[in-house]
Amino acid sequence: MREMPITIEPMQAKYNGQVGRLLAQAFLGKFQMLTSLNEDDLALFFEQMLEYVGAESSTQRMVALQQGEVIGSISIRWRLVHGIPPKINEKLPPWRILSQFGRWNLIKMLIGLYVLDHEPEPYECYIADLAVRSDQRSKGVGKLLLQWAQQAVAMNPALDRLTLHVSGSNPRAKQLYEQLSFQTHSRENRYMLRLLFNESRWDYMVQWKGGYLKKP
Repeated sequence: MREMPITIEPMQAKYNGQVGRLLAQAFLGKFQMLTSLNEDDLALFFEQMLEYVGAESSTQRMVALQQGEVIGSISIRWRLVHGIPPKINEKLPPWRILSQFGRWNLIKMLIGLYVLDHEPEPYECYIADLAVRSDQRSKGVGKLLLQWAQQAVAMNPALDRLTLHVSGSNPRAKQLYEQLSFQTHSRENRYMLRLLFNESRWDYMVQWKGGYLKKP
C-alpha cells in the first residue's frame, strides 16, 4: 500500500491538541518521575501551554501532516541579535486553568521545564523539542523535520549553527543526529537533571552552517 505524502507546515492553533498529545508521549517518561500526571493529563497541560504561550519572533514550531493529521512536530528557538533574549515562560495560562493539575504537580512541572530549557547564544538556532507520534516512529518523520530545521538555518544569514541536546540514555536518537552531520560538542553532567529525571548525562550536539562541518 502506497504511503500518503507528508507535508511540513507552520503550527496553527487548531493543532494544539494533537501537538500536546505528541509532547506528552515524548516526555511522559521524564515527567512521570516528577509528578503523578498520566499521559492524558500531560497532553492537556501541553495543549494549554501551547494555547497561552504565544509565538515569539525568535521561535517557530512546525508540524508534519499526513492526511490532515499531525504525526510530528519540531520547535526551534534563536536569540535576536538586538533586544532582550526571549523567555519561554513569559506568559503562562491563568492559575484557574493550571490548578486542575494540582499545586505540587504544577510546581514540579514548571521546575522541570525550566531546568530543561536552553537559552540560545547569538547566531545559534536551538531545537527545543522534536516529537513524533508513537505509531509513526522509525518511518523518517523525525528526519524530515530535522531537514526542515537545517534548511531554516541555511536560509537565515543571522544564524550559523543548529544545536540540540540529547540524553545519554537515548543512543538511537543520537545515531540519527550523527547521520545528519551533527557532532557532539560537549558532554554535560548536571546534578539537577539527575535529581529530577534520573538522567545526568546530556550531549550537546552542533551542526555548523556551510557543509555542516565543525567550524574552524
